[in-house]
Amino acid sequence: MQPNRLDKPVVGSGYVTRRVDRYRRGEHESTSDTITEEVPVAMIYNDVPFAVMMVTPLDLEDFALGFSLSEGLIAKPEELVSLEVRAQLEGIELAMQVSSNAVEQRAGVGGERLLPGRSGCGLCGARMLEDAVRHPAPVGEGPKIEAAALERALETLHEAQPVNRATGSVHAAAWVDRDGLIVLVREDVGRHNALDKLIGAMSKDHIDPERGFLLVTSRASYEMVTKAASAGITVMAAISAPTALAIHLAESTRLTLIGFARPGSYVVYSHPQRLVHAARAPFI
Repeated sequence: MQPNRLDKPVVGSGYVTRRVDRYRRGEHESTSDTITEEVPVAMIYNDVPFAVMMVTPLDLEDFALGFSLSEGLIAKPEELVSLEVRAQLEGIELAMQVSSNAVEQRAGVGGERLLPGRSGCGLCGARMLEDAVRHPAPVGEGPKIEAAALERALETLHEAQPVNRATGSVHAAAWVDRDGLIVLVREDVGRHNALDKLIGAMSKDHIDPERGFLLVTSRASYEMVTKAASAGITVMAAISAPTALAIHLAESTRLTLIGFARPGSYVVYSHPQRLVHAARAPFI
């Protein structure tokens, strides 16, 4: 039986409706609720299974390209020769042909060195320490970002997240221009997946990673900084905290890392020279 071919990788809206029983202040209500979809997505390269990720089934072409780039399985978009999205009973297969041998080097010919993926997995397919702790090359000079631009993006981010507005349970990765205008947003139940989708979309649209900044609705983990730096992004702002290893990596790759980003406050952990503050409101 031939697998189903999906002309467009966007499967549904990213969420479903389910009947629930809601209890609030002693009152009971039988109603409907919107629930985020999470499906197994098998990443297959040159017929070699690489990882199974738990993904919200939206923007799967972007996810395939971004994951391939950020995991170092291809060096440039042109090395992803073809992609077929196969809907199966158990989930979705992303069957890719690539002109790189990085997959075989990481996975083994039969995929024997792989680990199963999860929605929060940022080190999928890594068993050895040298595979897990990757050090991207230093990023470029990048732009100067006015603090007001970060504020503007934070104020408008919620409206740019349709799946999260419906469900309240997904992460977003947003690409923001130097004026604070949100240009692209990708959502997923996994924060790494959302960033991979964004990196794929940016690459597909030929967006220069040195002409804006990244805003994510999660903590700034080591894996998130790795993916951002691998994509050439020079400024990353997260609404939650960074880890110590993430700060170390941001320092070594010359990436400006901002955490606890909220309207009116934020903390800069590395390379603060790219963030410009108004003279009348000195930053302490």
